[in-house]
Amino acid sequence: MTQSLSFDDLQAILHQGIAHLPDHRKPSPNTRYTMQDAALGAFGIFFTQAPSFLEYQRRLQASQGRNNAQTLFGVQQIPCDNQIRTLLDPIAPSHFDPIVLAVFQRLEQHHLLDSFRVLGDQLLVALDGTTSFSSQAIHCPNCLTRQLSNGQTLYYHPAITPVVVCPRRSQVIALPPEYIMPQDGHAKQDCEQMAGKRWIRHHAQALAPHHVTLLGDDLYSKQPFCALALAQGFNFIVVCKPDSHPKLYERVAFWQANDGITACERRHWNGRFTAVALYRFLNDVLLLEGQEVTTIALSRITRSRLTTLRRLRKRAVVGGRSQTKTTIFSRPRATMLHTTLGMASSILRR
Repeated sequence: MTQSLSFDDLQAILHQGIAHLPDHRKPSPNTRYTMQDAALGAFGIFFTQAPSFLEYQRRLQASQGRNNAQTLFGVQQIPCDNQIRTLLDPIAPSHFDPIVLAVFQRLEQHHLLDSFRVLGDQLLVALDGTTSFSSQAIHCPNCLTRQLSNGQTLYYHPAITPVVVCPRRSQVIALPPEYIMPQDGHAKQDCEQMAGKRWIRHHAQALAPHHVTLLGDDLYSKQPFCALALAQGFNFIVVCKPDSHPKLYERVAFWQANDGITACERRHWNGRFTAVALYRFLNDVLLLEGQEVTTIALSRITRSRLTTLRRLRKRAVVGGRSQTKTTIFSRPRATMLHTTLGMASSILRR
């Protein structure tokens, strides 16, 4: 049975998580703002989505003798934006990961994640990269660099932002991010693939026992990533393009020529036309050739209108009306393959 989880419960997790943030300032009796005030002030800005939230609260305190930053979030002394940056910038983002994981654990304890589970009680976690900052002038030691066509250098901060997703649901559950930044002892620039593997190593112990299937684009369809995900207790569904796996597609072409690929078809009325999904799947395919290889299942999903499908079967030339996407995946235990493919189709439609 689903139990309620209040804002006060979540805020208590936040207060507990920031209670012991490292303070890089020298001890002084004149210290006015605590690290907790800085963290709660920053949280208040993001929670209210109002950049001027703290400034308004200072004016409210001066005129009314009280403010919402204190009553809602527990801020004792309201710092300004520059003071928040000065206090929080030296802190590694990983210090806040336990807060996000604690919220995830509390949601699980209250059975609030049950409605997100699919594919035989699996939680789907989508991995995708994003860029939070870019500039040709402002940069720091943690920036990645890219040479532009005009000869100038672009400095940017990318990250992987994993979220728990579910087909036909607009809500997502955030998980700890993994920042893509220069790594100690590595001359080569960091990338999304390496960050994805770090994220798996860092959080497998906390997340894998909850039956997690990782979702990703073609960047994650590489042998080392897939092998690591399986070794750490995760399942995966990732896009696989012919350009990145030519040998794999040669084997698939061989099996297709010898009628070794199973196919099925599903139709449904979406309110405007009959949508058709063609599934072609093949089990126990080697992702690479060699000694250490990962055996995966491969599926190809083609979505089109019924009229387009009939034309395709007559070998008519139809452009832009059908979509085909190929994925590779590890099958969760006790999950039927047709169910896996059906849910994968729903995921891809998003």
